[in-house]
Amino acid sequence: MLNIVIFGAPGSGKGTQSDLLKKHYDLAHISTGDVLRAEMKAETELGKIAKGFIDKGQLVPDELICEMLDKKVETLKGAKGIIFDGFPRTVPQAEELDKILRKHGTEITVLLDLQVGDEELVIRLIERGKISGRSDDNEETIQARLKVYHTQTAPLAEYYKAKGKHLIINGIGAIEEIFAGIKQKVELWNQTS
Repeated sequence: MLNIVIFGAPGSGKGTQSDLLKKHYDLAHISTGDVLRAEMKAETELGKIAKGFIDKGQLVPDELICEMLDKKVETLKGAKGIIFDGFPRTVPQAEELDKILRKHGTEITVLLDLQVGDEELVIRLIERGKISGRSDDNEETIQARLKVYHTQTAPLAEYYKAKGKHLIINGIGAIEEIFAGIKQKVELWNQTS
């Protein structure tokens, strides 16, 4: 299985590149936001518990997210691989994901680290906000999100480097150029692993 963690700061192009990877390699796509919404919409026990946290403006605990992911991975047996988008975001989440995948007889193949400078990220996110109308794409909120990324999420790259599963991807350029770089690195990675 080709199991990829797509990783990068807000605005680095994770969603765009995930879509391209999913189509090119025929992979399943797991976005924690999508999994949460599906559980809540289906009014499962996990979904009801998650909704309780969200309705109070609280983050859904890792334990609950991991339960949902475990359930989702179970439904994907026979897939060629999975792209994890938006999870893990911390080292403890990565450790839990490793346990979930081991339970299902697989593991993360590689973390693709889309690298884009903060100035470019701010420009991209402000532009996205103008187009999409997303209220959280304003300079003050963007700076706060980038700070959280650098302090809480960025250390995740070190976790995967230590496992020899970290690939740096230049996230600057045309979407197609970035994707071509990803494909080249993933294919080379598959040949040498």
